[in-house]
Amino acid sequence: MALNSTIYKVELQISDMDRHYYATHALTLARHPSETEERLMVRLLAFALYADDRLEFGKGISDEDEPALWRKAYTDEIELWIELGQPDEARIRKACGRSRQVVVINYGGNTADIWWNKVGASLGRNKNLTVLDISATTVAELLPLLQRGMRLQALIQDGQLQLMNDVESVTIDPLRRMGVAEAVS
Repeated sequence: MALNSTIYKVELQISDMDRHYYATHALTLARHPSETEERLMVRLLAFALYADDRLEFGKGISDEDEPALWRKAYTDEIELWIELGQPDEARIRKACGRSRQVVVINYGGNTADIWWNKVGASLGRNKNLTVLDISATTVAELLPLLQRGMRLQALIQDGQLQLMNDVESVTIDPLRRMGVAEAVS
């Protein structure tokens, strides 16, 4: 018997001082049976960092032609392609060719460092690529926020994200491994 996705409902209030973006998003996240809770929370974190009215969750794990998140122009051109984890170098190159801007949010502690040491130098040729690293400690701190129904606030200022509910608060300082600071816009 096939396992079903687990559905999470999220009300995410975003105050992004860096981009002057202020909005509340009602999100539905489907957690694929093979997706970890950590990856789900990193997807939510990616949405908060790059929030926009046209930013959508892609099929990600279940479809190789779609990223974890993306934003398309009204002409269907891909403006932003967001990958999570340690994607294959060929996948990143393909994304850089298809999208105006590509972001990889790398997480996983030692695994993330090993991946970066292996592909980092060759990825430097992609001028439309930004790579951010989220520490394993920070990802673990996100898990207490995870509930089937979440009401979260995201405050972004000077590149730092604070994600909180009524009880917990997590401060996220993404490490920019490559890319320009203006990549979020």
